[in-house]
Amino acid sequence: MQIHKLAVGGVKTFEWKNKVETSAIDKHEVEEVFLSYNGFEGDTVANPSFHGGPERAVCLYPLEHYQLWESEFGVSIPKPGFGENISIQGMKEDQVFIGDTYQIGEAVIQVTQGRIPCSTISKFNQIDGLLKRVVQTGYTGYFFRVIQEGVIKNDSKVSLIHRNPHQISILFANQIYFHDRSNKQAIEKILKVDELAAAWREILSELLTK
Repeated sequence: MQIHKLAVGGVKTFEWKNKVETSAIDKHEVEEVFLSYNGFEGDTVANPSFHGGPERAVCLYPLEHYQLWESEFGVSIPKPGFGENISIQGMKEDQVFIGDTYQIGEAVIQVTQGRIPCSTISKFNQIDGLLKRVVQTGYTGYFFRVIQEGVIKNDSKVSLIHRNPHQISILFANQIYFHDRSNKQAIEKILKVDELAAAWREILSELLTK
């Protein structure tokens, strides 16, 4: 697999229905960039409660979804349009498992959680209803932690070096998180994955106690 777009960006403003919004969703393509344990050099977040940090150091969005959304909403969505650092084909949410480890350029990264999307996705792309559909489908993209720092280039290949034996896909976890929170058996299965991000572990553990 090979990167389609590699992107970073800082906090910017844009307009949505005559209101000024502040976000770091608007990223620009780069040829190469250093990836540290805390994220890409030059990449920042506007809301640290939901973005950034060691367990959300890298955001990936599957390239295949762009065609789906463009067809459904009848618009063209510039890439990257979901605030992702990496756009790539062949790594959809049902193909990737929490705890999977990948080599990408000099760096090694590990899947930690699905992305919890917010209304900025709809606002930035000027598409009412996009957030709702992203949540309904579970096509949220996902995050990684960094196991080994290093330089990543826009033509770096992405190689799976370890598949997590629990094989809990991002799509499965998203389905439970967003649509089936009373499914005790499924939640217990997800929590068996040691590599699951602490934020998700806390929320799912709380659901079990209710």
